[in-house]
Amino acid sequence: MAAQHLNQFQFHSVSKIGIIGAGISGIAAAKQLSGHSPVVFEATDSIGGVWKHCSYASTKLQTPRCDFEFSDYPWSERDNANFPSHVEVLEYLHGYATHFDLLKFVKFGSKVVEIRYVGDDHSTTTSTHSSENYTSGEYGNLLAGHPVWVVGVQSSNNPDSTIEWYGFEFIVVCIGKYGDIPRIPTFPRNKGQEVFKGKVMHSMDYSKLDQEAARELVKGKKVAVIGYKKSAIDLALECAEANQGPDGQSCTMVVRTLHWTVPSYWIWGLPFFLFYSTRSSQFVHERPNQSFLKALFCLFSSPMRKVVSKFIESYLLWKLPLVKYGLKPEHPFLEDYASCQMAILPDNFFPEADKGNLKFKRASKWWFYDGGVEFEDNTRLEADVVVLATGYDGKKKLQSVLPEPFRSLMLDSSGTMPLYRGTIHPLIPNMAFVGFIESVSNLHTAELRCKWLSRVVDNKFKLPSVKEMLDQISREMAVMKRTTRFYKRHCISTFSINHSDEICEEMGWKSWRKSNWLSEAFSPYNSRDYNEEKED
Repeated sequence: MAAQHLNQFQFHSVSKIGIIGAGISGIAAAKQLSGHSPVVFEATDSIGGVWKHCSYASTKLQTPRCDFEFSDYPWSERDNANFPSHVEVLEYLHGYATHFDLLKFVKFGSKVVEIRYVGDDHSTTTSTHSSENYTSGEYGNLLAGHPVWVVGVQSSNNPDSTIEWYGFEFIVVCIGKYGDIPRIPTFPRNKGQEVFKGKVMHSMDYSKLDQEAARELVKGKKVAVIGYKKSAIDLALECAEANQGPDGQSCTMVVRTLHWTVPSYWIWGLPFFLFYSTRSSQFVHERPNQSFLKALFCLFSSPMRKVVSKFIESYLLWKLPLVKYGLKPEHPFLEDYASCQMAILPDNFFPEADKGNLKFKRASKWWFYDGGVEFEDNTRLEADVVVLATGYDGKKKLQSVLPEPFRSLMLDSSGTMPLYRGTIHPLIPNMAFVGFIESVSNLHTAELRCKWLSRVVDNKFKLPSVKEMLDQISREMAVMKRTTRFYKRHCISTFSINHSDEICEEMGWKSWRKSNWLSEAFSPYNSRDYNEEKED
């Protein structure tokens, strides 16, 4: 592996561990690694990540409070059934960071612009991380005893400022998959936004507007929102609410791929967790490392999985006017849940559609003309404003800061990140990634992975060989591919409890965390089940 030489740099050596990003994952990592006094580089002036910088006025948490909390810091009103707003989420995160004195580790306004590998300057790492036989060898200690990475940091407020360099033995990358680099569609020549006479913006730029500016942007305007995931749904509803009355204009959502939406966490009077979030409900789903008998059981359980999915779909089709508006997905509900794409629908979304303030257009291909958007069926949609709620290029964001050859290793042949326990890339030394593999509750998963990571750092246990880690990743990916066509989302929701079990077993914890077998089988798991006090 090519490496820069240490003598080429004058760098600060202020800590053994560097953390990039102060969103949920970065704060979780700082808490669990606080004994090493890590340095946390945050490009903005606040913690919170997407909750601070990619949220609208209407953005709310998608899960109940009890499913989105740190194991040692409960919400003040954790049993409140209302989903908290993004402002309340930020207040909770600030409370957590303040309570555990984590802000002292954060360098705000510090944008990481480059990372360089210097590990080969030391013969101790050459044998473990640079040999041709590395893929069959040991990963090595996360703290190498000398700098392995040098991080270039620039002031976010002054892009012309001098780059300062910091050396670290170990880096935790927590920049997430969302924000910073918007995914912009490409168009044929003379059919891009340059021919459109109205205004085009990405949802990322819309989220930076204050509430009044956002309202003025869409009020009285013909607006097209491209997309049908959670950010697009929230944005379209804000547009509809700003256009009430006789002078209002309708907002049209341009939908390429339909996904199932859920009005609440109750299905035909039953709590949603009974279907996917208990040990018994996940037992019928395939998981990595299962025995032959378990694999046989999963094979014969296939009809049961389909029945559960159809049961939920029947409720959604009864409760929501999906057929009326042509919004019924063709794929099973299970595939959206297994890819972490299930979205909670705002209460007044379809009432606004019933009033004519929201309209929907199905289209797999579209492009601009001077007066709006044109579709492959030769129809046109007049628009004054087009908002691209087309997501983010998180992989490109990550690859932009990593050097070669590691940049090329980030994605495997299937286009996913091969991360052991959702954290360690077996082919990238002395670096961890938190927040890139999703679950239904990303905060809970991030915290547990950071607890696991801190124990690896402290040599409480050793990682398996590189080959064993790669094999485990392959088994997980095979399960995802067999479960959902959207496997590139890299979500563990259908085997999340098994994922946590294996993490606990490696840490030397009990994998079954409940007080009795009844709770173990039928109660949902959350962060409180993984509090260290349960190990005492």
